[in-house]
Amino acid sequence: MVSDIKQVPESAAGEAGAAKGDAAPEVSETAGVEQPTPATSATPKPAESSPPPARDLSWFLTRTRIWTRRALILVLRVSRLVVTGIRHIRPGLRFLWKSLLRRWRRSLEFRTVLTTLLLAVTSFAIVGAYLSNQIANNLFQERLAQAESESRYNVKQVQDTFDGAQVTDQSSVITLVYDTLTAVEGRGSVIQRRYVFEAKPEQTKPRNRWVESRASDQLTVRVIPPELRKAVQEGGKQQFWASTQFPVGNEDRPGIAVGNLVTFNGTAYELYLIYDLNTAQQTLNEIQNVLWAGGAALVLMIGAIAWYVTRNVVSPVSHAAVVSEKLAAGQLQERMVVKGEDEVARLGASFNHMAASLQEQITQLATLSQMQQRFVSDVSHELRTPLTTVRMAAEVLFDARDEFDPMNKRSAELLYHQVERFQSLLSDLLEISRFDAGAAVLDAEPQDIFQVISHVIDGAAPVAEEYGSEVRLSARQKSIVVEMDSRRIDRILRNLLLNALEHGEGRPIHVSVAANHDAVAVSVRDHGIGMSQAEAARVFDRFWRADPARARTTGGSGLGLSIAAEDTKLHNGWLQAWGRKGSGSNFRLTLPLRQGGTIVKSPLLLEPADIEFPGSANERHMLVLGTGSTGNPGQTASDADRNPQTGSGTGEAP
Repeated sequence: MVSDIKQVPESAAGEAGAAKGDAAPEVSETAGVEQPTPATSATPKPAESSPPPARDLSWFLTRTRIWTRRALILVLRVSRLVVTGIRHIRPGLRFLWKSLLRRWRRSLEFRTVLTTLLLAVTSFAIVGAYLSNQIANNLFQERLAQAESESRYNVKQVQDTFDGAQVTDQSSVITLVYDTLTAVEGRGSVIQRRYVFEAKPEQTKPRNRWVESRASDQLTVRVIPPELRKAVQEGGKQQFWASTQFPVGNEDRPGIAVGNLVTFNGTAYELYLIYDLNTAQQTLNEIQNVLWAGGAALVLMIGAIAWYVTRNVVSPVSHAAVVSEKLAAGQLQERMVVKGEDEVARLGASFNHMAASLQEQITQLATLSQMQQRFVSDVSHELRTPLTTVRMAAEVLFDARDEFDPMNKRSAELLYHQVERFQSLLSDLLEISRFDAGAAVLDAEPQDIFQVISHVIDGAAPVAEEYGSEVRLSARQKSIVVEMDSRRIDRILRNLLLNALEHGEGRPIHVSVAANHDAVAVSVRDHGIGMSQAEAARVFDRFWRADPARARTTGGSGLGLSIAAEDTKLHNGWLQAWGRKGSGSNFRLTLPLRQGGTIVKSPLLLEPADIEFPGSANERHMLVLGTGSTGNPGQTASDADRNPQTGSGTGEAP
């Protein structure tokens, strides 16, 4: 009897032993004794007495160099082809990857379907691997239990046969062993069985030991893992098993090797019964193929279902996005197509109702705006004729004011100045009406911007003298040609300079000019009362004044900066303002050098360099290379050195 079966741990050495190895020693069918094969010694040929001719050796070396060179050329050509292929494939792969990323970001349908497919594939892979492992384990355990039961029974039968044998001659012993082992070999109840019969090594050889080893189907003891042999040799009557592989024809098949010790005529033998698991492996492969095929079909079905459901949900949303884009572009008549009575249909109906309401309101507002613009334009045009008459009369009275008494003289002066302001306000209203109606046209031509600046400074000289302010011009270049409408740029700079003089409280006004490769900037800096950040954000609104109670002298309509902003917009430029209470204000005009160009950054800082900010860098302070005083750009460089903080600097646009 044998004890309970024990599994032998597998190792790399065991697997190597189970592989197809060297041929087993030959066993004589008649004698049953292992016969050593005598080694045949080949007689070596006598070596040649003389070396090869020198001519043959040089020819061989020459051919070797030629073929080596050809091989190197071939390797270089192949490597160039590989590199060229990679260079051509890489842009395609990069384009495909970017296309997928763009599709992923912009398509909810694509993202949902792809995510569903990835999750489905991952889930089926995990479930399939688990099921395959469980099925394989159950099949193996079933085959192992059968192998254990059959091995116990067959080993007991072999041992009983050996114990009851009454044979004394060699031929009888060989015949008995052969017949007994042949009875063990063959098909069991379910699993096909083979055997390996091997004498236990390192034991005293008895007198009647005529059988050393025997195996079925030309198997050898090498198919038995060494760990299993060691366990059987040291385990006595215990039974052990191990997984192995054995050759059958041109293939290796999986199997289970069950080992026991049996004795015959005082000699211990290792008896291994090898059970073929090829049928179980084929069954497992078929089950796995069915699982993977079914999983693939199910994943495709899930992808199709996800695509159909997502399309039904996303299509109305995409349609709504397209319709909303058209509405934003001004196509107010666009509406969504409503089908059914579900949530999406109610969303479409609500969207259409909202679009209709917006269209009605926008139409009303547009009509009202057109009426207002037409009203302002008509009133302005109608007022020009009587205003001209009133102005002529006011000029006559103003010229004859010295002949009036003091009260009438003062009245004539007030009438003349107010008519002038009325005339200016009317001109501003007409200009605003042109902007609102889209009738303003840019008449751009190349011109030196310093000519426009000099004209503005000369025109503002009387106002500067009245306020006691000095106008200083700071610039690095002597000439900057810009494609611009000089009339509109003159009006912008005149508004900025007059506002700076009005709010500068008699302190110097600095005009800075700088240019880079794509833009030119002009900043007008005053050191007067300044303004807060909120006031700087509203300074370009129409009819807005920072202090409504402030006396209106040079300005007062509140339209000058609004018109300047519209003129700047026509040039595709920037007009920005900065201010701080008690530190003054800075207005920066940035224009592209060429008509239709774009501005990347402004050549001048919006925040003045002469103001210390928390964390500001000292690099903001630039040396002035040329300044002008009271509108005269003729100051020398030595004068500029006395005011190093009033010049232009370079900085990014806010």
